[in-house]
Amino acid sequence: MTVLQGRIAIVTGASKGIGAGIAQALADAGASVVVNYAGNQTDAGRVVHKITDAGGRAVAIQADVSNRKDVERLFSQTMAVLGAPDIIVNNAGVFSFQPLEEIAEAEFHRQFDVNVLGTILIAQEAAKHFPASGGSIINIGSTASANPEANSAIYSASKAAVDTVSRALAQELGPRGIRVNTLAPGGVETEGTRANGLIGSDAERQIIAATPLGRFGQPADIGRVAAFLASDAAGWITGERIVVSGGFR
Repeated sequence: MTVLQGRIAIVTGASKGIGAGIAQALADAGASVVVNYAGNQTDAGRVVHKITDAGGRAVAIQADVSNRKDVERLFSQTMAVLGAPDIIVNNAGVFSFQPLEEIAEAEFHRQFDVNVLGTILIAQEAAKHFPASGGSIINIGSTASANPEANSAIYSASKAAVDTVSRALAQELGPRGIRVNTLAPGGVETEGTRANGLIGSDAERQIIAATPLGRFGQPADIGRVAAFLASDAAGWITGERIVVSGGFR
């Protein structure tokens, strides 16, 4: 499939998990891909090698999406190596869950700085560099934004903010041919969900039981939908929140 041939994409937080799956899917569809990472250069390199070994084009670029100078450097390096991007996937995100009485200001700012401010800073820079023909910004949300679980006040609120930011930017950037949409995954098996003990837990079994398609998601499930949203086939779609969860709500 080469529906994205000639396109240039930046995927933030792409060294593993959903971001890596999206980077792979975009590359499989023909795009040249920047695999952005915050700190794990080794994992980002693995994603790049997997893409290039399959005949695709990819580079890894480090940047903290919550830092304006880093974001500016991410785009300047992308321009120097690949050219002007016309696909952005704001996937970089952090999460932790704690009851109300344990919420700390530092944790609130950590999650909102990466999940929300990072999304805005990347979109802001993208709008400066997108070609006159426009492009596609895909923000990764969560089913938690509409259906939060206990102990997820900060994370769920940050993803609800991403939903609202996406709708606002779709209105603002639409006249320039820039489409902005949100993908809201449900439960997905990633390094993060394995590390926090979700995989193999009672909570995972409960989520699967509530999922009509009867399984946890995989990064590739999200990646394929992102590739569609980035393509011309989705050229009449903007301002939407698309739930990719196997029917889980």
